[in-house]
Amino acid sequence: MAGKAVAQETVFALRETIARMEGRDIRMFDASDDRAEEILGTQEKRRRLSLGIDVLDEALDGGLPLDGLTEIRSSAMKDAGAASAFTLAIASLLQKQGNGLSARQAGENELPILWIADRLAVLEAGMPYALGLQDFGMAPETFLHARPRKLEEALWLAEAAVASGAFAMTILEVSGNPKHFGLTESRRLSLRARASGRHLLVLRQAGEEEASSADFRFLVETAPAANRYLADGALLGGSIGHSVFRLTLERSRNPALLSLSLEWNSHDRRLLVSTPAKSDASSRPAAHSGARLSASVDRQGAPEKMGTRLAFHRAS
Repeated sequence: MAGKAVAQETVFALRETIARMEGRDIRMFDASDDRAEEILGTQEKRRRLSLGIDVLDEALDGGLPLDGLTEIRSSAMKDAGAASAFTLAIASLLQKQGNGLSARQAGENELPILWIADRLAVLEAGMPYALGLQDFGMAPETFLHARPRKLEEALWLAEAAVASGAFAMTILEVSGNPKHFGLTESRRLSLRARASGRHLLVLRQAGEEEASSADFRFLVETAPAANRYLADGALLGGSIGHSVFRLTLERSRNPALLSLSLEWNSHDRRLLVSTPAKSDASSRPAAHSGARLSASVDRQGAPEKMGTRLAFHRAS
């Protein structure tokens, strides 16, 4: 029975992908398919994690599904810090909201977070800092970090961790678009997450868009920090506000592209929509505003001065 259910789920996923590529509603793909209606109804009842931003939660159909696969990517390694911060923000909200479970299962909100990073991702993006986790309201003792030597081992560990149900969230960090991590592996991880009722998050550092079975995919980019204000609303000059990143929802059931700037409030432990920083460049001296140095004399490579002769007489 379990094998048949997985096979039916796989067939429906393929048909759903074809419907999206053709721009058609999945309900119109095969109106007589009772299995499609059943799975659609199940999707509406899935437990979800609210991110606290109304416009974002609306685009996510109420929030991130807690029994599915979500992908976060950065287009360049310079944005790795911002992508990692958004990942930790989701993990923090998950622990804060008690994993979205009922009161009978409330004790599971103490389950740890597992971060799995392949070797290349660690070399390029570094490792999470234990003291920095406290800014996200996470206790270091509830955060586990694994560094498999090979990508195949990281994929196996992520699948086993999700299937065990021992972790509130499993995070798989990879670098770029490795050959051995494609649509087949993504689909297998998604099925494991659905079967175990746990959330799996793939963090792709410096990667391109590719086919995936993730419910949602975000692009995270760095952005200038916002201004910091005092209690009376006055601008606090010479200070740096909360960290800001640009978030773009690339993959969802909503065809409209959503992009907005968010910041993480480490005091309230929540995401906020960031307001653009007011530029006060007019009141500040420009960088390197001193007198310019005189040009060097007889420097090498300097262009020769034009002479007074315009042309030579022809020899013949």
